[in-house]
Amino acid sequence: MLRLQPRSAPSKTMSWASPLVAVLLTTLSGALLFAMLGKNPIAGLSVFFWEPLRNLRGWTEIGVKCTPLILCAVGYAICYRSSVMSIGAEGMLVAGAIGGGGVVLALDHGSGGGAVAIAIALIGGMLAGMVWAGITALLKDRFNTNEILVSLMLVYIAQLLLSYLVTGPWKDPMGFNFPQSRMFSPGYLLPILVPTTRLNLGFVLAVVAAIGGWIFLARSFPGFRLQVGGMAPLAARYAGFSQRGALWTTLLISGALAGLAGAIEAMGPVGQLIPSMSPGYGFAAIIVAYVGRLHPIGILFSSFIMALFYIGGELAQSRLGLPSAITGVFQGMLLFFLLAADILIAYRIRWGK
Repeated sequence: MLRLQPRSAPSKTMSWASPLVAVLLTTLSGALLFAMLGKNPIAGLSVFFWEPLRNLRGWTEIGVKCTPLILCAVGYAICYRSSVMSIGAEGMLVAGAIGGGGVVLALDHGSGGGAVAIAIALIGGMLAGMVWAGITALLKDRFNTNEILVSLMLVYIAQLLLSYLVTGPWKDPMGFNFPQSRMFSPGYLLPILVPTTRLNLGFVLAVVAAIGGWIFLARSFPGFRLQVGGMAPLAARYAGFSQRGALWTTLLISGALAGLAGAIEAMGPVGQLIPSMSPGYGFAAIIVAYVGRLHPIGILFSSFIMALFYIGGELAQSRLGLPSAITGVFQGMLLFFLLAADILIAYRIRWGK
C-alpha cells in the first residue's frame, strides 16, 4: 500500500516542481471533464490552451488579464511572507476602481486629460485601495480581529458601495437607465501599447510592480524584517522588529497594488465604472500567488496560466456551449492539485505496510 514518509528536510526540487505537477494534473482532469460533458477532450483543451495563443490579439488579451492578477498576487505574496493572511484584494481592487474612477469623473468635462490627469487618477486608485486595506489593519491592530474575515467581508461592502454609486449619484443620465457611470473621455484612458488591441500601460506597471516587489523582499532591509516576522515571530520580537509595523506596511502595500489594479481596469479595458468591475481577480490572485511560490517573479508566470483559464473559459462558452462556471472549475482544480502536490515537499511516497 502507499504511505507518506516524512523527509529529513523539505525538498527544494518539489517546492518548484509541484506547481508544474499541478498544472499537468489540471490539464489531464480538464480533458476528463470535457469527455464527461460530451465534448471532444482534444478540442476542449485546444480552446482553453491553444486558441488564445494563435495570434497577437490573443497574446495581448492575456496581458490584459494578467495585469490585475499580477498586482493583486504580489500584494498577497508580501502579506503572506509576513504572516498577514489577508484575502480581501477583491475589495481593495473595487475600492481602487471607485477612487480612480471618481477622480476621472471629477476632472473629466469632455476634454483635456493627458499624462498628469491619468497619473492623478491612478494615485487616487492606490490611495483608495490603501484606505480600504487600512480598515483591516486598524481593526486588527486595535481590536485583534481576524484579518481573514474582516478583509473578506469588506469585499462585499466595496461591491455594494460601487453598485450604489453607479445606480445613484454617478449614474450616467444618458445611459438608458443601465447601472453605469458615463464613459471616460479618451484623454483619461491609459495609453494603448499595441494598436487595435486593449493592452495598455497597466501591463507595464504590473511588471514593474512585480520586479519592485522582488527587490523589496529580496534586497531591502524592510523586506527582510517582514519575512523574519513571518517565519520566526519570536526572533523578530527579540530583534526589535515591530509586528505592528509589519501589519500596517504589508496591508497598505497590498491595498495600493490592488487599488492600482482597480484604477487600471476602470481606465483601461472597461473605460467606465460598472457594478462588475472584476470577474474575481482578487480571489483568483490567491491561487496565482501560491502557484508562483509567493515569489513576485514566479507570479509573472503563474498569472499567465490563470489568464489562460479566463480567456479559455470565455471561448469555451461561445464555441463549446459550456457554462461560465468552467473557468472557476479549472481554477479550483489547479488549487486542489497544488495543495496535494505540496505534500510531496515534506513527504515522499513509499510502498509498504
